[in-house]
Amino acid sequence: MSSCYSLQKALSQFDLSAAEILLRLQQLTGLIYLNDDDHPVIAFLPQQYQLIQDQHSQHFVRDAAWHYQQQSSPVVLEDWVNCQNNATAPTATQFHGGWMGFVGYDYAARQDVAAPLHAQPALYLGQYLSFLKYEKTQGWVFYSLEDIQTAEHIFQKIHALLDVDAPKTAFQLTQTCQARWSKAEYIQAFDRIIDYIRAGDCYQINLTQQFIGQAQGLLLETAEQFWQLTNAPYAGYLKIGDFELLSCSPELFIDFQAQQQIVTRPIKGTMPRYPDPEQDQQSKQRLIQSEKDQAENLMIVDLLRNDLSVYAEIGSVKTNKLFEIESFEQVHHMVSEIQANLKSDIQPIQMLLKASPGGSITGAPKIRAMQIIAELEQQPRGAYCGSLGYFNQDGTGRWNILIRSVQKYQQEISMWAGGGITIASQAEAEYQECFDKISAMLNLLNTWQG
Repeated sequence: MSSCYSLQKALSQFDLSAAEILLRLQQLTGLIYLNDDDHPVIAFLPQQYQLIQDQHSQHFVRDAAWHYQQQSSPVVLEDWVNCQNNATAPTATQFHGGWMGFVGYDYAARQDVAAPLHAQPALYLGQYLSFLKYEKTQGWVFYSLEDIQTAEHIFQKIHALLDVDAPKTAFQLTQTCQARWSKAEYIQAFDRIIDYIRAGDCYQINLTQQFIGQAQGLLLETAEQFWQLTNAPYAGYLKIGDFELLSCSPELFIDFQAQQQIVTRPIKGTMPRYPDPEQDQQSKQRLIQSEKDQAENLMIVDLLRNDLSVYAEIGSVKTNKLFEIESFEQVHHMVSEIQANLKSDIQPIQMLLKASPGGSITGAPKIRAMQIIAELEQQPRGAYCGSLGYFNQDGTGRWNILIRSVQKYQQEISMWAGGGITIASQAEAEYQECFDKISAMLNLLNTWQG
């Protein structure tokens, strides 16, 4: 690791999972975890953070007494998250001090359309200078970029919290989490999309439905089981006041790499997995040969190529991979990969905000797709289909697409699932795809029924 850290100490005596550490640190402001494609990092006590909720932007700064004071005026995100764009070493992206947080779908969509807005936080970004990383040769290691005295105080606080068992919050559902729509309501929305496609309004719409329930206690209590169930490369967790976000996402949105390179890996095309190897291979083969899924994937590849070209150097946008199949715990997915070189005068945060929400969870053309989504879904998606991730101070960073995610705000708990609708889609198959994607997570969540 870099020698610029004011403090770097191994915590190898604490042989704990990420979920166990999070539970022990649950009292800390701005607690966040990113699996980051198997480079786990846990951050806490941001030096300052920006929160957007109820269309109000608030900026908080940590004082010497470990409290957070709201500033008289919020900062402009593009000015505050001012990366240096100076990473040159062609190493894999990892967090080493900078900004972490999430951009919700509602916030991102409302840049262009009149999308509904949830009462919960719509965007959060914190500047994190102290954090834990899991190093394969050392276990958990504490790093800090704070001044040495502050770094020592934070380390002692973390060490003390890790040294005692986590307080229990007895998480339980008080109302089963179940689909808000009936099958008939889903098909009605599906048919309306087909009408729009035939009228020439759009080519594809990502139609999703909400699964909603009521719960008490800390959602974090379920994290270990969800992450073991899904084994998702872009899993994560964030707690802000009475809002919790638990990600089990398999999808990368944007990887901001060294030397101004950016990579996006949209998922479009899904088939279920089966315990029987022969049946599972047949399901995978159906996806490989599916002309409908290839057409759907290609539409989103074209959309994202266009999104990237706005911020990329001319001629640098390339499709590296097309229609590759990746197998996850519950489903097979069709994945493509596009790369480009970011213009030198474009800040990474500027591109992230303007390119959000991702094309794989909106449709084509993008703005009309978001208008139709707002009309048909009628419920705000909240963080779902937004993005969770980080930026380093050198401009590198990695952000996911928040699919396969659970949100809890106050007593309401929700999950969402959906898929891309094209002219070749069949209502019954698309309805079933929602459950193929979410049924294992939904069944697990409902085991906490009180």
